[in-house]
Amino acid sequence: QVQLVESGGGLVQAGGSLRLSCAAAKVIFSTSTMAWYRQTPGKQRDLVASVTTGGDKKYANLVKGRFKISRDNDKNMVYLQMNNVQPGYTAVYYCNAKPKSTQWDGWGQGTQVTVSP
Repeated sequence: QVQLVESGGGLVQAGGSLRLSCAAAKVIFSTSTMAWYRQTPGKQRDLVASVTTGGDKKYANLVKGRFKISRDNDKNMVYLQMNNVQPGYTAVYYCNAKPKSTQWDGWGQGTQVTVSP
């Protein structure tokens, strides 16, 4: 079964904005730190931002001030607001869930973000 589903990707011009969404099953979302990663062909999947169940947030250095992660605990959704995007941010963006006290990591199938110059 698909446990995490991303949406909201697409084509955006440099300097523009986009919001990615990730829907998760309640049993996973309610106990999980949620995160966004990104990956380009042939490269490692890297952390973009994360948010704990309590709302504590972390960001990769290069996206600080441009991206904002948030979560809606009633809707079991996590979002990535991408502002002032640049062509270098073109990648597939993945949603990740890490429940507390488990060794399991959940991944969505990814959503493509393409930033045109």
